[in-house]
Amino acid sequence: MAPWTFWRCCQRSLGWVPVIFITFVVVWSYYAYVVELCVFTITGNGENGKAVVYLVAFHMFFVMFVWSYWMTIFTSPASPSKEFYLSNSEKERYEKEFSQERQQEILRRAARDLPIYTISASRTIRYCERCQLIKPDRAHHCSACDMVNNCVGFSNYKFFLLFLLYSLLYCLFVATTVLQYFIKFWTNELSDTRAKFHVLFLFFVSAMFFISVLSLFSYHCWLVGKNRTTIESFRAPAFSYGSDGNGFSLGYSKNWREVFGDEKKYWLLPVFSSLGDGCSFPTRLVGMDPEQASVTSQNEYARSIGSNPPFPIKPLSESKNRLLDSESQWTETGSEEGIVRSGTNNHVTVTIEN
Repeated sequence: MAPWTFWRCCQRSLGWVPVIFITFVVVWSYYAYVVELCVFTITGNGENGKAVVYLVAFHMFFVMFVWSYWMTIFTSPASPSKEFYLSNSEKERYEKEFSQERQQEILRRAARDLPIYTISASRTIRYCERCQLIKPDRAHHCSACDMVNNCVGFSNYKFFLLFLLYSLLYCLFVATTVLQYFIKFWTNELSDTRAKFHVLFLFFVSAMFFISVLSLFSYHCWLVGKNRTTIESFRAPAFSYGSDGNGFSLGYSKNWREVFGDEKKYWLLPVFSSLGDGCSFPTRLVGMDPEQASVTSQNEYARSIGSNPPFPIKPLSESKNRLLDSESQWTETGSEEGIVRSGTNNHVTVTIEN
């Protein structure tokens, strides 16, 4: 086995350690809450009605938490569609060229009908030499998130957000319902039993996880509201008119709809409902003259079209590339395009580090 292959196998195996640890903590918390707290402590104290209410509510949070966690782990992030790959003839001509300018000309021609608006920091077409494709907007090679041993991208970003939300609710519910009995055990109002250890640690663990997850969830809520990926929060994407951290922002409401979809009945369920295909994204400046896209004019344009500008509806083959066709000025209306977040280890993914 080659050293690199062996290293990749070890890396994949070690990636499951945090997931196994979290799974162990969740299984233990289930036992501690259901058996030690509700069955032995609360029921043993003659509070049968309270035990039933606690158990019903606990299982609701528990099921939603496990469901969203499972979907985050085992849903692959989006990958670029075949339209972004160079044809065999284009690839052959690209590889034979040694001049970067000529290579860029080949890429410009190939990207003419692709829905891309961003460019690299050096103001060239974003091209992945490793995958040999033109990068869709907001696509990156990214490492896996430790908590889920998976890349968080367009296809599973909603699941990741729900995982954080239900983690918070699960921990908050456990901590608040355990607190009363934590105090009683701590002050020796209840006799020392096997349940004391579990109840005391259940409160500490749930409170600790609640505090740690709260900051991460708050950060991602801010990213969704701004329609930014994690990378974009540190380095603004570059457009033909310059860098713009708010280039993909369509207003608070539509930014959230890109992730959670139009149908509210699915918002809190870990089922896919995000808008778009993960390869193309609407921008609020799609109808502006790039030379007028200063900070002031951007604000004026956003106000002129309102806080909820429409999504483009043109299919991929008909989408115009504002980056490559500076003379065209068009505004598209209609259906939604999607958003990406975290990437993948081995291939370009639309990344939502939104």
